[in-house]
Amino acid sequence: MTRLVSYSRIVLPLLLVTSAPSWAQAPEFLVDTATPKQVRAVRVNTPPVIDGRLDDPIWQQAELITDFHQTRPGNGTAPSERTEVYVLYDDDALYIAARMYDSDPDQIAAPVIRHGQGMPSDDRLVVILDPFNSRRAGYRFETNLNAARHDSLYTSVSSFSIDWNTIWDVAASVEGNAWVAEIEIPFKSIPFDPAIETWGFNFGRAIRRRGEEIAWVSQNRTYNPSISGQMTGLTGLSAGAGLDIVPSMSSTRSKVYGPAGSSEVVWQPSLDAFYRLTPSLNAAVTINTDFSATEVDNRQVNLSRFNLFFPEKRDFFLNDSDLFQFGNISGMAAGNNATSGGSRENARPFFSRKIGLSQTGAPVDINYGGRISGRVGRWNIGTLAIRQDEAAAVDASDLFVTRVSANILNDSSVGFIYTDGDPTSNRDNSVYGADFRYLNNSIGSGRSFEADAWFQRSDTPGLNGDDASYGFGLRLPNNTGWRSRMAFKEVQRNFNPAMGYVNRTNVRDYTADLGYTHFFTTGKFQSVFAGVDAQRIEVIDGQLQSEILTYRLMELQSTTRDSARVAYTTNKEVVQRPFTLYSSQDRVVSIQPGQYSFNESRFDFSTGGQRTLVGSFSYQTGDFYNGKRDNIGMSATWNQSRNFVLRASYDWNDIELPQGDFITRLVSVNSQVAFSTTLYWISLVQYDNLSEEVGINTRLQWIPRAGQEGFVVLNYNMQDKDKDNRFQMATSDISIKLKYTLRF
Repeated sequence: MTRLVSYSRIVLPLLLVTSAPSWAQAPEFLVDTATPKQVRAVRVNTPPVIDGRLDDPIWQQAELITDFHQTRPGNGTAPSERTEVYVLYDDDALYIAARMYDSDPDQIAAPVIRHGQGMPSDDRLVVILDPFNSRRAGYRFETNLNAARHDSLYTSVSSFSIDWNTIWDVAASVEGNAWVAEIEIPFKSIPFDPAIETWGFNFGRAIRRRGEEIAWVSQNRTYNPSISGQMTGLTGLSAGAGLDIVPSMSSTRSKVYGPAGSSEVVWQPSLDAFYRLTPSLNAAVTINTDFSATEVDNRQVNLSRFNLFFPEKRDFFLNDSDLFQFGNISGMAAGNNATSGGSRENARPFFSRKIGLSQTGAPVDINYGGRISGRVGRWNIGTLAIRQDEAAAVDASDLFVTRVSANILNDSSVGFIYTDGDPTSNRDNSVYGADFRYLNNSIGSGRSFEADAWFQRSDTPGLNGDDASYGFGLRLPNNTGWRSRMAFKEVQRNFNPAMGYVNRTNVRDYTADLGYTHFFTTGKFQSVFAGVDAQRIEVIDGQLQSEILTYRLMELQSTTRDSARVAYTTNKEVVQRPFTLYSSQDRVVSIQPGQYSFNESRFDFSTGGQRTLVGSFSYQTGDFYNGKRDNIGMSATWNQSRNFVLRASYDWNDIELPQGDFITRLVSVNSQVAFSTTLYWISLVQYDNLSEEVGINTRLQWIPRAGQEGFVVLNYNMQDKDKDNRFQMATSDISIKLKYTLRF
């Protein structure tokens, strides 16, 4: 523990120092958390017509909200444009309308038209709901001038899952010198407790061409479920019978090419059902689960000796995924540029992507499964049981996970997790663990403080002893002035979460970072950041495995969302066993055992995404193990109109080593064609020269309304087996899927 002690001596004082107000920062706009803003939701007998126009007289019954302020570039200053928000409700739904004035409506940015897509470059309206008024979790709804829908689930107050989705409706239009949005959120679509008449509530707005962010309630330039106002007067809400039945039917024709090729057609009916046991506790059942319409993964080039991390994209596992989060393991070092995705996610006890996929990534049938999730008083409950079909040499398996946590103090929680089963082998496996999370949003000057601690142990036959993992983290995650973080976790040699994620064991992982952000009040620049991020990973016996120190020398962002970054990184790697970086028919390039020290410099530039033409460029150069590396990454996006977007990206590595030189290339081209707000054609072409494979995924998606979807999905994989630039078909499949939601 010597290294941990030394890190603590350095970082803990920094955590204390950086909690103080910054002398060089503009005066902070502080929120009075003792008396939060409130708005009264007005009950109506007749719902408004959701048509994107505010000419319905019923909106005049609502209380008018206009007291918005800037969070960027100013902090609490008056917005450049007026915003008006109205809130109504009836037995069945919540209705929100916003009139967002704009002195130049022709400049409103709205490149996104497809539902479910993030809006980082759009003028947008954001609504945050916390139905339990817990200030711990909630739901986020975003829309733009195209009335595109994007919804997210807060997995913690500081992070949210963008892949979660539910059923709601929105319409938008331009009215004179303003754009208008009308939103309908059925109470059937979100869990709530009818005994709670006050919900957490907040609004945000973005004016992209000015780099302006606007909020109703904020703190330290941030708003989330823990930093929000309140909506009162919600009585007599109805969730109906609380039953959703979602039947679907898909047909897939798969073909394998070559001398031993094959072809088959599979018809697959599927059924999902969702039932509210109580207003805040949900049950879900899935039968013959179908994932044929799931988006493909974006390819990555692996130049390390550890596994890469790919996120979950399947809707069944994304719903209520916040309830299965444990220990904030992935968030402990989030934002630390010295860490990789794999190391941040390391030691997760439950990772749903392990279910329904083989070790090679091939789909494995899920025969049936069930989930109970939700909240009962102060308790948060998530339980999942899955029957997975046999695949290759792995027998059919029963998989089970349960996660229970209790809300304590003002914003904190303590919890337990248990998993049982191994989806990728015939061995028994179980994991149990406990965690504690602490949050304080009122430590002074609008700052917040977060802490996490967790412990878990696995039980696998043949792996006895050294089978635990534990860790803790401390953070001052401030957007203004000083911010600092430190974290530690130990993953013992035999720790084996069969339904979790591990990319390296027998290690102690130390991370720390310190940085400062300054916001400009005038001029063309919005903010500048500088800091240092560090990670040190040791084998448990104390020997170094990896050490990375990243000096973030300057990160500059303009008011038009252009950005430039300069960084310098020092690396130390101790390699115990050879690992392969590159292989082809005629040679293999490997890193041999030894200790390596190498340094790299990096420059990045990107333009604001609200423009018609958007670009990014990065250049990295320096040493690489016992050789040299140059890396160029670039992308270009053409937002031709809201109906057509074309994006291309290219990543190139030129690596020179004494044991051999090689070049890696990763190319992707993505196109989006929107024939209307309900019909889209999305295509993705990817190629990398390590696998010498071209993958083509093209999807025709029809969404006549929320809860109703149709897909036509084609996948083609071509391979250059002889490395002669002549690609041959390897596999192909075409799927047709229809899905319909019946609500009762």
